[in-house]
Amino acid sequence: MNQKNGKVFLVGSGPGDPELLTLKADRLIKSADVMVCDQLPGKKILESIPESVEKIDAGKSAGDHKLSQNEINQVLVNKAREGKTVVRLKGGDPYIFGRGGEEAEELIKEGINFEVVPGITSAIAVPAYAGIPLTHRDHASMVTFITGHEDPTKDESSLDWESLANFEGTIVILMGVKRLKQNAQQLIKHGKNPKTPVAIIENGTHSDQRVTVGSIESIADIAEDRGVKPPAITVIGDVVKLRNKLGFND
Repeated sequence: MNQKNGKVFLVGSGPGDPELLTLKADRLIKSADVMVCDQLPGKKILESIPESVEKIDAGKSAGDHKLSQNEINQVLVNKAREGKTVVRLKGGDPYIFGRGGEEAEELIKEGINFEVVPGITSAIAVPAYAGIPLTHRDHASMVTFITGHEDPTKDESSLDWESLANFEGTIVILMGVKRLKQNAQQLIKHGKNPKTPVAIIENGTHSDQRVTVGSIESIADIAEDRGVKPPAITVIGDVVKLRNKLGFND
């Protein structure tokens, strides 16, 4: 690594509740020269960034990317080559559907020193705030995480719907609101019980968190009626039944 360069920190900011931000992430946010951030860290965390820090908005939502991934990679490289301490602030954890691995590969390729700072992934924190434990001895001994928004340039889905339909544990879908109906149809088509409970949690861990509950066969219509919007986490499995007993954040 070129020691004249600065350093890039790929930082997970957690699911949004500022009290779930790690101590290391908080320290780096306050000491960075440059902050390249998404919108998912949440308003309170973004407002905690000191005014002296150069802020670069790299927020992404479906169909609206302020910077392409290649452009983000280049910004990280360029700012580090200026000798700056750069924080790439991401919602959740950088390596859970956060494209942190792609950014790390680019930094290695360009000879830039970097470090990964894990964050609490929304995949586990958001269901917990909704009163849904992803595993439970009476309901599920396994859990799997999938993305509901795959790379649109791929010719075929890499998701094995037949295996998912036969999976006896909990399924957690991130970024799946826009494909909720298609995903539900795929599960039913491949043999999943249509009555399997489903919960969609919007704005998880934030003060405006909202939970919508249904079954695989009904959830798309219920979500449409309620105007469910991203960011949201979808949980599929019998553990959703525990929400009525364990929900503490309603």
